[in-house]
Amino acid sequence: MLTVEAFSLSIMIAVLAPLLGAFTLLFLFIFEKRIDLLEKQKREIALERELQKALYNQLNQEIQPHFLFNTLNSILSLARLERKTELIRSIETLSKLLKFKYQTNNTFITIEDELNYVNYYLEIQKIRFRERLHYEFSFDANITQAITIPFLIQTIVENAFKHAFEKVIGEAFLKISIEKKHQEIHITVWNNSVENHEEFSYKSGLGLENITKRLDLLFPNSETSVQLINEANGTRVLAIFPFKLNLEI
Repeated sequence: MLTVEAFSLSIMIAVLAPLLGAFTLLFLFIFEKRIDLLEKQKREIALERELQKALYNQLNQEIQPHFLFNTLNSILSLARLERKTELIRSIETLSKLLKFKYQTNNTFITIEDELNYVNYYLEIQKIRFRERLHYEFSFDANITQAITIPFLIQTIVENAFKHAFEKVIGEAFLKISIEKKHQEIHITVWNNSVENHEEFSYKSGLGLENITKRLDLLFPNSETSVQLINEANGTRVLAIFPFKLNLEI
């Protein structure tokens, strides 16, 4: 015969068991939903990264093709004139330039690599412009391993040729300077063109949008800027972005 205490315990268990079961099922349901939510968020983050990567690669390939056509014409002229040494040199330089361009798919490269690429580009332009073209580099050796986006300097330099030097007769001066200021990289590209400032600003500005978008994608939480400045003695483009070394990425 059950005692009063045993009977009360049985009643309590009978009442609480369904409640405990319900709470257990509710906990499992919430836990499962939480896992599903975390998995969904993980997939969304992965998709966003892939989307940004795809957008970055698309922007990265927006390099003007006219340079290649002009270069091939210059090489053809050297061949017709039988200037063998210059011909071989130009083909070697073009090969290095194209190899760099089409094998570079990293988000970041070092400033040193970018400067090497720009130097190939300018060597080829020197074949076309010959004594008209003068250019110089100015940078501190301790920033060459800092990170930049691919083709940043090259895009600005190419704009100077396409929208200024190729449309104006006379000496073509180009200065590229890179310095570190307050944990930021400041890249300045100056050319001596003062003709058609309005046209240059508009058309060059379209190319600079590419740089601006890529900087925004790659430094979403940092201050970046790309400025085109018309001056009395030429045109200057200034790009500013965070100073980071390769090991910090």
